[in-house]
Amino acid sequence: MESKYSLGAGKVFPKFQMNKSTNHINFNNNLPKKPRLDQSPARVVQSGTETLLQQRKSLPVYSVRNRLLTEIQKHSTVILIGETGSGKTTQIPQFMHEIRLEKDGKIGVTQPRRVAAITLSQRVAQEMSTELGAIVGYTVRFEDVTSECTKLKYLTDGMLLREAMLDNLLMSYNIIVLDEAHERTVHTDVLFGIVKQAQTLRKERQMKPLKIVVMSATMDVDHFCDYFGGVPVIYLEGRQYPVQVLHAKQTQDDYVFSSLVTIFQIHRETPANQDILVFLTGQEEIEAMAHSIRSIAKELDSKYPSLKVYPMYSSLPSHQQLDVFRPTPQGMRKVILSTNIAETSVTITGIKHVVDSGMVKVRTHHPGTGMDLLKVQRISQAQAWQRTGRAGRESAGFCYRVYTRQEFDSMLKNSIPEIQRCNLTSVVLQLLALGIDALSFDFMDMPPKESVNAALQQLKQLGAIESVECTKLTKLGNQMALFPLDPRFSKILLSAQDYCCLEEILSLVALLSSESVFVTPPTKREQAVAAHQKFVSTAGDHITLLSIFRQFNTVAQKKQWCHENFLNARNLQYASDVRTQLAELCQSCKIPPSSCGQNLDQVRKCLITGLFMNVAELQREKQYLTVESRQAVAIHPSSVLFGSQPHCVLFTEVVQTGRCFLRQVSQIDPEWLREIVPEYMRQHRLLSCVT
Repeated sequence: MESKYSLGAGKVFPKFQMNKSTNHINFNNNLPKKPRLDQSPARVVQSGTETLLQQRKSLPVYSVRNRLLTEIQKHSTVILIGETGSGKTTQIPQFMHEIRLEKDGKIGVTQPRRVAAITLSQRVAQEMSTELGAIVGYTVRFEDVTSECTKLKYLTDGMLLREAMLDNLLMSYNIIVLDEAHERTVHTDVLFGIVKQAQTLRKERQMKPLKIVVMSATMDVDHFCDYFGGVPVIYLEGRQYPVQVLHAKQTQDDYVFSSLVTIFQIHRETPANQDILVFLTGQEEIEAMAHSIRSIAKELDSKYPSLKVYPMYSSLPSHQQLDVFRPTPQGMRKVILSTNIAETSVTITGIKHVVDSGMVKVRTHHPGTGMDLLKVQRISQAQAWQRTGRAGRESAGFCYRVYTRQEFDSMLKNSIPEIQRCNLTSVVLQLLALGIDALSFDFMDMPPKESVNAALQQLKQLGAIESVECTKLTKLGNQMALFPLDPRFSKILLSAQDYCCLEEILSLVALLSSESVFVTPPTKREQAVAAHQKFVSTAGDHITLLSIFRQFNTVAQKKQWCHENFLNARNLQYASDVRTQLAELCQSCKIPPSSCGQNLDQVRKCLITGLFMNVAELQREKQYLTVESRQAVAIHPSSVLFGSQPHCVLFTEVVQTGRCFLRQVSQIDPEWLREIVPEYMRQHRLLSCVT
């Protein structure tokens, strides 16, 4: 397979070849060498004697500190467009704190992702010479590193939304900074309305004012300005170094393989300590490529730099995510394989080259079928430019796009806001817990009415609201809203006491909140399958996962055990940490501890209480149809039930890759459905009821 990249008119990037069947790289010996780029003397993060204060003063935002503070003091809401590298996220909260603009309250700085909240708070604490958790702290899901004296608090937008459920006026904050606003995550969009409402209500009630600062590197300024009432917009210059963008000359059939080839072309042609950031779509893809890179690197000539590969995706434990920020040892090269988690906010030092696959994994909800589809699709042009910018944070760099210029031109200019394509059940539940009607809520972009109604219907079926017309939360609904989970999983946890299996359900819900625990290296597929077979339950994937987790908790040498059994120690440990937090929440809800021991039918019955809308039945034609929407589906090949064709199955999600596959599947007895959800089954007949 051959890939070509072009820059400008007629300038072709050197050809490179790779034999796909052998993973052996063949380079042309007469290729022209890419010239070395001089390192910029204005690099933000340096080692040696430069002080943190000098580094702060070198940032573009520092020179306009006083003018910026004057504008922020003058207005109750401002929109701040700060170019990448301007220092807005780390410096502006500090500027406000230095003049005590927050007075007796706190400054809350929201981030769409936990890794950004953690790393930014660490950096700011370092610059302010304070311990993390003192004046500067952070809060992310299942982790709170703050104290009573915290004045600068970095937190995910989801966590601030949960705080609003306890205090809709957000009285502990006097300033809220909504950062990376352009990302338009579902929580960010809801926060816009919540914070805007809190500001209005506090003013009407003559309470202490709430100041709002909306920040982003890029956004539809007019749309944001109109939404917040014609507020002033401040533009900050950044320090984005030039990035040469190279597009593939021809459409690539396999973006993963083309990305792999590009990595080693860069590795051969550029000096050590010029690190590479590669954008891929998900954990499995990243882990597979990491394995391939390590295997190929072992066969390379010793004249090339050593390679250190780091994965980066949202479900990695925090300390694993932070490994990517460690400086690269002299004479080595760091390759970071990341999802879109690295598109914004965080600066990873040493990145000189970005490889953009042009793809992203997006979850899209279809209200008509009631299914969430996880689908790999093209990114938007805005995302492409965000990715490109990662190569120009510290010095001039290169971005290799594994797609043609024509493909780039055909992309959407901006991504569709998540609020318009996701399952709104969690959002509607959170709004109802705040006493807000989702249909009249002040969204920046209103989600489809069909999606809101579908969410209300699901909440009614789960018993969280009295009816679709009367949306008052039931006692169960109020309890469900306390958990930072999909309402279906909250319902399962709260039902566990009825089936005497809380210990097992805690473990299972924690595992379902993590990424896959299975590791299947391409070169050791047979050994991995044999190792996994030891844990397989004929009941299906959920009980298999439970079996793995139980054994994981009994062994002393966990990492070694995971390595021997081809299991992901990071994801199992993450699930263990999540389980601890969920257990504390259950304790606060006064749910008594219980265990069903080996009577694991109780676990599958309990799963039905929240996932009864996720049931599929085998038809006479030997294909499955979902009971809810009569959608044709198949069991995913990764499932332990693949090929066994049980009559009735329960699944966690549907993934569309050409066809619709069920993931995390369990075999269930149709009689259980009639016993546990009789009303639902009266509306949705099974084939077994007819025959």
